Amino acid sequence: MPPRSPETSDDGLLKGIGLWGATMLVVGNVIGSAIFLTSGAMAAELQSVSALLLAWLAGGLLALAGGLTYAELGAMFPRTGGMYVFLEEAYGPVWGFLFGWAGLLVVLTGSVAGVAVGFAEYLSYFFPSLATTRVLLVAGPWTVTAGGVVAAVSILATGAVNVIGVSEATRLQSLLTVTKVVGIAAIPVLAVVLVPVTPVWTPVVPPVANPIAAFGVAMIAVMWAYEGWSYLAMSAGEIKDAPRVLPRAYILGTLALMAIYLIVNVGYVYTLSLADMAGETRIAEKAMTALIGPAGASFIAAVVVVSTLGCNVAGTIAMSRACFAMANDGLFFRVVAGVHPTYRTPHVAILVTCIWSALLAVSGSYNQLMAYVTFVSLLFGTLVGVGIFRLRRTHATVPRPYRTWGYPVVPVLFVAGSLLLVVNTLVERPMESLIGLGLVALGLPMYWRWSRERAAAIVHGGRS
Repeated sequence: MPPRSPETSDDGLLKGIGLWGATMLVVGNVIGSAIFLTSGAMAAELQSVSALLLAWLAGGLLALAGGLTYAELGAMFPRTGGMYVFLEEAYGPVWGFLFGWAGLLVVLTGSVAGVAVGFAEYLSYFFPSLATTRVLLVAGPWTVTAGGVVAAVSILATGAVNVIGVSEATRLQSLLTVTKVVGIAAIPVLAVVLVPVTPVWTPVVPPVANPIAAFGVAMIAVMWAYEGWSYLAMSAGEIKDAPRVLPRAYILGTLALMAIYLIVNVGYVYTLSLADMAGETRIAEKAMTALIGPAGASFIAAVVVVSTLGCNVAGTIAMSRACFAMANDGLFFRVVAGVHPTYRTPHVAILVTCIWSALLAVSGSYNQLMAYVTFVSLLFGTLVGVGIFRLRRTHATVPRPYRTWGYPVVPVLFVAGSLLLVVNTLVERPMESLIGLGLVALGLPMYWRWSRERAAAIVHGGRS
């Protein structure tokens, strides 16, 4: 392990992330491909422009409430691992481990795989051979495609950048994030200038048979689009002055996301009629084509390529740090806790998680696994929200450089909103939810094994 210094965390990682980089990680972890795709399906479900924008606003407020809540926890425990650390402190090591297990299995790695497949799909717009060269290999239940191989290579490339240094990865991610935000901003700017459509401001209550259920379904899509804002805390150990920077980055980042998503959707409704939006999968592409012609499709494809690549540079940081924190605590293979002697990055954890994520991408199996663990991911997020109330009681003397603004109302709103999504997912997808719980439970034997080894090591160390 490299020597400790004020620029090195307790686990040997370099503190190379400042406020700007941390804020860009919040934004970069979230904006991938969802904002370019989801509004069409939401418009078909809600059949109301007002309800569509309200759903995006509600999702942003829920993310902001979560950011304010997580900010207190991150300031209390500015250690690498994020939700893994919060759950461990609030409920015990088994809960932290189960989150880490689910993250390694598919929650984090599958998310990176899915974004990488989106990257490959939009890259094929410029390299049509990727789209025409479909099947490369059929191996049992898996079909390897050219797109899957490109997705896997992109994951390994972002992993290599992350190994070289967290500062370098953060700078690259910040550059890509600024680029994609500028690209996304072109939609509302052109819409305001050209104003091809005057929106019909239908009532906020969706004109459908069951408006509450329709709004709930739309919110699932919205929260998928906001997924990832919480991942900043995974790299807390590498943030300079984390107790001060984490809260500010969470607040600035979630506010920026809410503004970006709302403004882009306003651009959609000023470009396309509700009928044109409804059911449109590639709504951003359709909007830009309506604004500037065929060149609009090329422009959006380029923005999505940049957006997905930047998202995965940030996503690699998150998924590798959770794995690193588990190994550092003795709850995973100890070799994974290795720190590169020169770059001071968790290079083994990056390698392990990137290889697994690349395999998920190339096999295509992440799709089914993600369907299974969506419920579990929401459940862990809700447990973290509840954890702030528990920690206020059980860790009352732990210094809190930042206290959640609006406590207890803001955390209650976050928990209530998250819980509604958990219940809705369980009701709408009961089989997938139960299978997801089963996949997470498979980690229990591994926890018992590693926890016994850790206990034995502590005893042995005490005797020596």
